[in-house]
Amino acid sequence: MLVDELDAKFIINTYGRRKGHTLFLVKGEGVHVWDDEGRRYIDFVGGLAVNILGHCHPAVVEAVCSQVRELSHVSNLYYTRPQAELARVLVENSACDQVFFANSGAEANEAAIKLARIYHRGGRYRIITAGNSFHGRTLATVTATGQEKYQRGFAPLPEGFLHARFNDLASFEELVDDETAAIMVEPVQGEGGIYVAEEAFIRGLRELCDRSGALLIFDEVQCGMGRTGKLWAYEHWGVEPDLFTVAKGLGGGLPIGVMLARSEVARAFQPGNHASTFGGNPVVCRAAQAVLKIILEKPFLDEVWRKSELFMSGLQSLAAAFPGLVEETRGLGMMAAMELQKPLAAEAQESCLEKGLLVNAIGERILRFLPPLTAAEADLEEALAIIRETLAALP
Repeated sequence: MLVDELDAKFIINTYGRRKGHTLFLVKGEGVHVWDDEGRRYIDFVGGLAVNILGHCHPAVVEAVCSQVRELSHVSNLYYTRPQAELARVLVENSACDQVFFANSGAEANEAAIKLARIYHRGGRYRIITAGNSFHGRTLATVTATGQEKYQRGFAPLPEGFLHARFNDLASFEELVDDETAAIMVEPVQGEGGIYVAEEAFIRGLRELCDRSGALLIFDEVQCGMGRTGKLWAYEHWGVEPDLFTVAKGLGGGLPIGVMLARSEVARAFQPGNHASTFGGNPVVCRAAQAVLKIILEKPFLDEVWRKSELFMSGLQSLAAAFPGLVEETRGLGMMAAMELQKPLAAEAQESCLEKGLLVNAIGERILRFLPPLTAAEADLEEALAIIRETLAALP
């Protein structure tokens, strides 16, 4: 049977893949992927911000192959060096003191929610998040997500989650009370359409949490790991969280999620309170160490910022060239969006694909671009040229 036939017959259709409409990808290298017919594409979806160093980066491949020959998995009842060393690097380069390893962003956020609640020893349990946010697909994290479309059909949802308005500090202040355990926000909303937090908002949340005793959680699942031009997005505002989560790009293509917390908060978790069978797997931790080593080397992040400014400038020029079609462009670092004035995002996505560029349509009007941090200027320029061709052909 052909792959699309196997998919249709044996895989639950939660992704909307359709025969004749879905690419069959067979190879990736750097910024490019190839389909089963040998056609090459520039990949600005990147596994939805996962392939942060592009596809099959040699350092990641070597780390994985080396580790899998030594030890591929053991229980978390035992020590392993890759896990301990990765934890050290993460802590030494962040505002937090200890970590919990999971397998995804949703699991990392789930851990953060549980830790925030147990930290207050049952006295506080409410978590306030932002409208238009996205925190995962588990029952708790989908409830934390501020988008009703992801919650339909799953009622009754867990209690204790409230939604305020992103970049509206007063709306958060109105919801904080003696039962508020934490405020959880994405410094840059990813799935919601690439909306960047304002400095006054982020600083205000920190002050609000300090006054109220609530914990401040940053969801950096998508915007962390150098995606915004700094290792962690919160560094742009000089505001430190009590907890934050990271996943996606950390594993360089392999599944990993991490919750990081200040030691005072982390101590609330005791043996038996939380666990993960595969969290901190030696192979994935070695891959993550390889990714971090590259990102932390000077001047890697400076180059990411420089190239991101070129890309954003190019998108802004396109917006100016098509004023009747483009509503606005926005983003931070290698995390950008173009919002159209008409519901043509899906059509634009398909047009880009036909021209050899993979982008992501969010809803009806937003195109999301997530280039690998290793993309060269020539790659960015080629992508911008394809986007220009696409815009010129839209009705």
